[in-house]
Amino acid sequence: MSTADLKAQIMGLVKLQELDSEIYALKGEKESKPLEIKVLEESFEAKKQNLVALEKKSLEIQAQRKEKELELASNGEAVKKLQGQLYSLKTNKEFQAMLQQIADTKADGSLIEEKILLSYEESDKVKVEIEQEKLKLKEEEKVFQEGRKKVDLRLKEIDERMNQLQAQRKEAASGIDPKLLAEYERILSSRAGLAIVAVVENSCGGCHMLVPPQVINLIKMYDHIVTCEVCNRIFYIAE
Repeated sequence: MSTADLKAQIMGLVKLQELDSEIYALKGEKESKPLEIKVLEESFEAKKQNLVALEKKSLEIQAQRKEKELELASNGEAVKKLQGQLYSLKTNKEFQAMLQQIADTKADGSLIEEKILLSYEESDKVKVEIEQEKLKLKEEEKVFQEGRKKVDLRLKEIDERMNQLQAQRKEAASGIDPKLLAEYERILSSRAGLAIVAVVENSCGGCHMLVPPQVINLIKMYDHIVTCEVCNRIFYIAE
């Protein structure tokens, strides 16, 4: 292959690399999107937990109130039973003791009633919090759906752009010598999508190692392909 031909081939690889760099970046972005969606979903699910906790608390309050209502009913029955026993007592001492027991039982009932009333107040408070949380969650769902829609739109844009780039790549690759193209693609796959690099300020554009002057002269001669001794990427000199 003549110097002019090799130089043209190298410049063809440079053009191919421009396309491949964008393709590689888009592939990486596309691969990251499922994780991005997962993060959005997990964030939204986490925000649901407060509502779940409030609804659970509401059910617990209702269950506890039913227990107290049963306890109050039982207390009322106990009072009636004690009152029914009053007139069967024979001594004043027994009568006074029974009155005290009735009073104590009624006092216990009053405490239970107070707890029931407090549970209604607490239940109403939790209901308000639930409604507020539902409104907040509705807004959070909008944010989640908008975020997901944005990701889906970006994925569509990536696919469209990659189709364009693949068509351009096919055309650009058709002009490259098959052996040279195979070597380029081997390096491309092993070096994170970067196979050909310019020497910039006497350094490799890939690994940034120093490139000796004699190597730079060899690159300029276009007598054969020159690669970096460290990262094995193909060298070229930007004009």
